[in-house]
Amino acid sequence: MAAKSAGSALDWGWNHSPATSAALVAGGAYTVATAGTVTGLPASHALLVATAGALAQVGADLYQHRPTGHTAARCAAWLTAGGWTAIVLENHTALTWGAAGWWAAGTAAGMTLARGLVRAEATARTERHQRKLQKWANKQAGEWHERLERLFRLEGHQVDGVRPWKGDVGYTVLVTMPSNTPELPADAVRKLAVDLRLPKGGGIQILDGDTYGQTLIRVTAVDVLAKVVDLPDGPEDTTVTSIYDGIPLGLKPDGEEARIAVVDECALVVGQTGSGKTNTVNTANAGALRTDNTVVMHIDVTGAGISLPWLHSWAVDGTANMPLIDWTADTIEEAHILCDTVIAGIAARKTGHQDLLTEDDKLTVTHDLPEVLVAVDEIAELTPGLLRKLDTIVNTGRAVRVRVLICGLRATQDVITAAMKKQSRVRVGMRVSDPEELSHLFPTGGGRINPKAAPYKGCGFYSSPDEDDVVSDPTAFKAYRITPKQIRALSVAYADRRPQLEPVFLDTEPALYYASRWGRILPRIYKAKQLAPTTTPYTGMDVLYPPVNEFTGIPITSSTEDDEDGNAGPRVVAASTATTTAPAGPQVRVGSDLLTTMLNAARPTPGPSSLDDSTGIQADFGRVIQQAGTPQNRPNPVPQLLADAHNAVVAAGGRMHTADLAALLEMEPLVLGAELGKLLREVNIERPGKGTVRAGKDNESKLGYTAETFAAAIRAYNLRDGQ
Repeated sequence: MAAKSAGSALDWGWNHSPATSAALVAGGAYTVATAGTVTGLPASHALLVATAGALAQVGADLYQHRPTGHTAARCAAWLTAGGWTAIVLENHTALTWGAAGWWAAGTAAGMTLARGLVRAEATARTERHQRKLQKWANKQAGEWHERLERLFRLEGHQVDGVRPWKGDVGYTVLVTMPSNTPELPADAVRKLAVDLRLPKGGGIQILDGDTYGQTLIRVTAVDVLAKVVDLPDGPEDTTVTSIYDGIPLGLKPDGEEARIAVVDECALVVGQTGSGKTNTVNTANAGALRTDNTVVMHIDVTGAGISLPWLHSWAVDGTANMPLIDWTADTIEEAHILCDTVIAGIAARKTGHQDLLTEDDKLTVTHDLPEVLVAVDEIAELTPGLLRKLDTIVNTGRAVRVRVLICGLRATQDVITAAMKKQSRVRVGMRVSDPEELSHLFPTGGGRINPKAAPYKGCGFYSSPDEDDVVSDPTAFKAYRITPKQIRALSVAYADRRPQLEPVFLDTEPALYYASRWGRILPRIYKAKQLAPTTTPYTGMDVLYPPVNEFTGIPITSSTEDDEDGNAGPRVVAASTATTTAPAGPQVRVGSDLLTTMLNAARPTPGPSSLDDSTGIQADFGRVIQQAGTPQNRPNPVPQLLADAHNAVVAAGGRMHTADLAALLEMEPLVLGAELGKLLREVNIERPGKGTVRAGKDNESKLGYTAETFAAAIRAYNLRDGQ
């Protein structure tokens, strides 16, 4: 498929200013006069066309309610152009200097007249709108003065103004209260809503004004949350923005835009299945990608669902010349590589950009030094090791403008880590059924939130720091609706403005695997699908795969790799079946047999002596239930079934479905699952993602195990036994 160039498309839109339109009419008149002179066109035809144009102008002006003087001026311009053309045709003088001079003077006069008329009409329309608005405000002020007096027996109050909201969804009434009644009674909201006969979804909000004694009455007359609000994507809505402007999510009940700030803060988005959380994440993607100073990365190990719509125009259609998403981690292993690169990039920025930290202790984001925003979807599917790395990014990346947008089904501790929740001052909670979930999410104001205030799909609550760095109470909003068709069109519009990571960020050891990332990722997410030629610059190179730690199954991206407890240790590398180029450094290669030997060597084998009751061993299939005696007499605490399963999964690449593992170990899948479940529960080890893993030739998601899970269980058995 040949790549299509978005930049060479012609604009056939009729986008002309009044002056250029007048020039086009004059040019048409000169063309008719010149051609008519050669072909013998009668002069009466020019007068006929000019008369028809004048009559059409009268009809258009009457329809648009233009002033009579303006209509007369436009008709005179038509007749003047027609008269000049008729004279030239009659005398055959189109190519003389005299005729050309009169034509040029008439054209200049017509352009000036057109520009002046349009400017005068725009001013007149504004004045008419202001008069109409003032008339409406005066009427509303009178009605509100009478309403407050009638409902609450107020005397001496004054309605100072009524201001309509954007989109005609409501208005605000400013009232100066009398000294003897400084505020409205407690039941004022209910009484006012009933008196105004507001629809469901509308409402009254009473707030304090700027000074004591002033009261703001906010009236929501239209249920904005019930509407489907499409993401604005007109030419004026796709202009280049900055991440400092915030990311728009949707509309608040008063029609104002709901925006979140992600320059200094991480964001947390939660919502139950079917609440519109994915749509909200894609809307946030659109806002971040509209900027020219933000690099967006994704982690979604359930199939890269949040990335595929944004990659389609580049990877399949070939209409975008570069990927909108800078990096997509579609597997646990790829997510480790991404996180290692980002963590190393954070450290590199802190040391490499010290000369830029003269006015502030935080970097200033530009196109050449962009913010890095890592969006993580379905965080409950990630392993504990990945969660710890994300915690590191959350805790250390603020000063160098590396932030994380975290998405999950709930905001509870079993889904979101403590660091993520505490460091995410931006909170977004989509529609939920239990008020307690919102109180878990929002630090203040959550207890007063009523989920019925945002009952529709795509609705939710959000809180974000304002310009003064004050976090507001949770506010209801309706997320913009963004469709795959819109995403593909925006991908083309936003491709050319995408920034690149600077050399300082990429001059690290883990970043060795950055350049060939798409060579690893695209074959997995698109399988045998034909890729567009636009992907060739990103895949036409040697694909690098990092070596894998035999014990943990985690890719090793640096010469000194930390273990799961954060302790640096020697690199133990598993051979890869793919062509790899590993970074230089001390390496120890071990196979499955050697690993078994190392595990069994953790304790000396007891000598051939008889055991009494005090040193006896009671065992179940694959699991030590009870043991006694001195440490020297104890057997290896790691059950043999667990060690065998770990060896098999490591040899298979770090992940394996239960059925495949059972076939390799010559056991029934149900029996194997039950026994391994007992072994893992014995040391309180849980499988991430409810036990599902992507493995096999087709990378299907089925019940299975990872080497990381078994490695954690082996360590737990050793620690429990004091080894």
